[in-house]
Amino acid sequence: MDGARPSWLIRMRWRRAGAWLWPSFVVLIVLDGVVGHLLPPAGTTETFVAAALLGLVLNVIAVLLLSRPLGMLIRRFRPDIPGVVARDYGGTVVVFAVAAILLTAGLVHRPAIQARQRDMNDAIARAQAWIGDRAPDEFRRNLQFVSLLTIQPGTIYRACVPSVQGDRSYCVIVNRDLPFERSVTFSGYEPNSVLDEGAG
Repeated sequence: MDGARPSWLIRMRWRRAGAWLWPSFVVLIVLDGVVGHLLPPAGTTETFVAAALLGLVLNVIAVLLLSRPLGMLIRRFRPDIPGVVARDYGGTVVVFAVAAILLTAGLVHRPAIQARQRDMNDAIARAQAWIGDRAPDEFRRNLQFVSLLTIQPGTIYRACVPSVQGDRSYCVIVNRDLPFERSVTFSGYEPNSVLDEGAG
């Protein structure tokens, strides 16, 4: 019994020292969701759930593929570490690396999102100026409620303003490649929601 006690203590010490992977996995999945929502790595928006699912899938694949090789590498430098603990350490490194990669991708993509938002704001400003000058009063009174449909990102947009009654929309096409005074043309009364559904 006395001889077994030191080995039992050693196993317990390593087990506690190596129990980092799954707590880190859970915490970083949540962090991946927050980061992906605030800093989407692609597109313009991403929900927390979608970002967390992306983080989950990437982490599972990365842990399955890389935790064992990293564990073997760790044991080359620390042969006293049990194999299961080394794999746990390797998996922990992997999930932190995935989180860092997603954060970096979001930061790198952020300027593109900001540029796209500036383009959309410019298109809205052009549409509001044109509609404010030419549309009937029932639409001019709702200028702040602009619905924008992207036709060609950065260049061509369709902007609609609902009537006060809410039963019609006044729509224009905005082409940002043209000079401000010639960049907007009338596009009918069909709301963007109808066109968006047809495109989908």
